[in-house]
Amino acid sequence: MKLIYAVTVVLLGSQFALAQTSNQTAFQPYEETIPGSTVKFNMMPVPAGSFTMGSAATEAVHKPEEGPAKNVKLDAFWMGAREVTYDEFLLFFNDDNTSRDSEVDAVTRPTPQYIDLSWGMGKQGGFPVNSMSQYTAIMYCRWLYKKTGHFYRLPTEAEWEYACRAGSNTTYYFGNDAKQLKEYAWYADNSNKKYQKTGQKKPNAWGLYDMLGNVSEWTLDQFRTDYFTAIGDSAVNPVMIPAATYPRSVRGGSYMDNADALRCASRGKSDASWNKRDPQMPKSKWWLTDAMSVGFRIVRPLQEPGAAEAEAYYKKFLEH
Repeated sequence: MKLIYAVTVVLLGSQFALAQTSNQTAFQPYEETIPGSTVKFNMMPVPAGSFTMGSAATEAVHKPEEGPAKNVKLDAFWMGAREVTYDEFLLFFNDDNTSRDSEVDAVTRPTPQYIDLSWGMGKQGGFPVNSMSQYTAIMYCRWLYKKTGHFYRLPTEAEWEYACRAGSNTTYYFGNDAKQLKEYAWYADNSNKKYQKTGQKKPNAWGLYDMLGNVSEWTLDQFRTDYFTAIGDSAVNPVMIPAATYPRSVRGGSYMDNADALRCASRGKSDASWNKRDPQMPKSKWWLTDAMSVGFRIVRPLQEPGAAEAEAYYKKFLEH
């Protein structure tokens, strides 16, 4: 059955009143230790600015949903230097202070997996978490906010592409030559059909690893083929709030994809088939049995919302 839905375009930053946190970190790289553990992750500053989002019709393998390219302006934020790993995510999954009953607890942890959804590709020591829904990724961000006091969330499509390009305007952030991709990404040609530990390839100019390949990454947005028409000209901090379960936007391509899917402008989308082997009725809202190549990374805006606004934000993106 075809899904019919309406999508709201909002501008992050004008949606909620923003307030600087009292302990605002200087806008530079920093390391966060998840409280109650020794697990750490690194955040890299992404400066405010404008860029041309999308691909030109003349770009090799250009697809209609990648344009017409538009100028987009974004506020400053930090982005995870690497994809969220199992080491980080399992602290959330195993947190006995958090309920698995969404009707009871505002921050809810995932239900147990009925099979090992890492598919034997690795968990401890820096492997990216995979096979989770966008809902799970957002709930992790909410949990992390409660643990650290810092407002973490998923990036928007626009933020993701801006951070990936890191000031470049080429097919890949290192240039146009796909032959160089093996130096920067795990993909079909070199991954041996498995995701790999994060941070082993060269980063982009802003110190972000595995933006292309390894696991593809959830963004906040509903996927629309007419995204660039919908955001209009000279958009500021655009995001399309989801109004339906499918499709949602993923970016970056994965270890299973060919070079074409790893272009900075390439856009992926979720589909109901990503959970076709789930035997549960209803199917899990947490885990995706057939999205073994899907993960995520986090961002933190330079200007963070207050507590009430932050909770309203999470709820907005978790209600569909």
